[in-house]
Amino acid sequence: MSQTETPTPSNFIRNFIQEDMKSNKWGGRVITRFPPEPNGYLHIGHAKSISLNFGMAAEFGGKCNLRFDDTNPLKEEVEYVESIKEDVKWLGFDWENREFYASDYFHQLYGFAVRLIEQGDAYVDSLSPEEIRKYRGTLTEPGKESPYRDRPVTENLDLFERMRAGEFEDGAHVLRAKIDMASGNLNMRDPTIYRIRKTAHHRTGDKWVIYPMYDYTHCLSDSLEGITHSLCTLEFEDHRPLYDWVLRTLEVYHPRQIEFARLNLSFTVLSKRKLIQLVEGGYVSGWDDPRMPTIQGFRRRGFTPESIRTFCERIGVAKRDSVVDLALLEHCLREDLNKRAPRVMGVLNPLKVVITNYPEGESEELEAVNNPEDPAAGTRQVPFSRELYIERDDFMEDPPKKFFRLAPGREVRLRYAYFIKCEEVIKDEDGAVVEVRCAYDPATRGGDAPDGRKVKATLHWVSAGHAIEAEVRLYDRLFNHPNPGAGKTDFTEHVNPKSLTVLKGCKLEPSLASAEPESLHQFERLGYFCADRRDSRPGRPTFNRSVTLRDQWAKIAQKGKK
Repeated sequence: MSQTETPTPSNFIRNFIQEDMKSNKWGGRVITRFPPEPNGYLHIGHAKSISLNFGMAAEFGGKCNLRFDDTNPLKEEVEYVESIKEDVKWLGFDWENREFYASDYFHQLYGFAVRLIEQGDAYVDSLSPEEIRKYRGTLTEPGKESPYRDRPVTENLDLFERMRAGEFEDGAHVLRAKIDMASGNLNMRDPTIYRIRKTAHHRTGDKWVIYPMYDYTHCLSDSLEGITHSLCTLEFEDHRPLYDWVLRTLEVYHPRQIEFARLNLSFTVLSKRKLIQLVEGGYVSGWDDPRMPTIQGFRRRGFTPESIRTFCERIGVAKRDSVVDLALLEHCLREDLNKRAPRVMGVLNPLKVVITNYPEGESEELEAVNNPEDPAAGTRQVPFSRELYIERDDFMEDPPKKFFRLAPGREVRLRYAYFIKCEEVIKDEDGAVVEVRCAYDPATRGGDAPDGRKVKATLHWVSAGHAIEAEVRLYDRLFNHPNPGAGKTDFTEHVNPKSLTVLKGCKLEPSLASAEPESLHQFERLGYFCADRRDSRPGRPTFNRSVTLRDQWAKIAQKGKK
């Protein structure tokens, strides 16, 4: 284990499953499910749930279903269904032939509702939505029973059938479970289990005009699929009594619901409402903007499935909410890319260098290492010529004491190439430096001096005549506060105005002309970059900075050991 590597925390869910396996509670079966609602794009918090559900099933030789809880046709779209499937596959998980939808069970769910009515455990309520909320009570005051609570079974059955037939408008009636209006748990105060929605469904069309509520649907879908362990985020802990009540009252197969803390990430918002506000308010370019915490956004920025899965594994599974430092996620990406990303040279803010004693019109090929962490990656040839580009920040005409890069009269090393020494500075009419003229030492080919002399800096560079031009986007954290919206502050006030810097006219080594979209590279000394999956084209690449080389988490981890 490396010095900065975080050990995998214990997993209380794993312990529960092990106990069930020992007692043969489920006949040796482990079946989990990932149940997204297709009303938006998945984010990094969902990645934790995906990794947990698929990971636990795989660990115990079980299966994990992908089930869409599509019970609200007002907000659900096929676009979201397809994006969710794409994201789960990209993360590296396979649900094989187990793709299910709550809408697959609409007939069974309706039948279960009829059974509850016949048993006297559900009734049609004709209070308005506002009245239902008023009758529900508060955390300190019990609710009040609806005047329709004791309708005869026959009347409830008739009204429910007429609701299904479309005789009533939205909001005219709902079907409620008859539990306990005085319960200390508000979820048990006669919760609504069906409502009228005269809206076409993305899978069932106009076949249904009544739709089951999530809490009612979720537990019965688990039951119908034979789920053994229903893993839910912590906000569903108060809903577990209702989950158990429905299954117990109907006397059907009863999975075990286990809650875990959801992922909270510093410098990030994961509320769907807030993410929508960012998109609709123009703070980002869309759901796949590389600054967004959506899986699509992380993918476009250059995060790898492996780095996200490693992150989810390292943060572990807790029973109480906490905030994970974004630096750990960035560390997981650096750790992954350090092993696999080929090294290349690119100059983002170019300054021209002319090697005055190098022959005009000539060039040569120099050998460069593709990845020092991977000997199998081999080497590549990079062209060198009389005219080069270096980073403008790598030159200062009047440098401070601790500046060791190029300056008048100073010698530095060019990576994989030669020692060069600055002899002349060319400025424009405004006094800005536009060109630096240097002499090179032919004896230092490859970057070492045969006489043993040393230099204090090594610069990256590209040959001016061979470089390709590209747009490079430098992304930083979307928020400049670790807890956006802390206190009474509107979270949008913490949007970082410098979260995106677009650089045009960047100069890259010619090998990047054929960079495939989503290909990952380390630009030496600058960070890890990804060819944009939307905008990059062969010969005309666009690169997004995935993460800088500076590893804050490594420093945090090292400091914690002292």
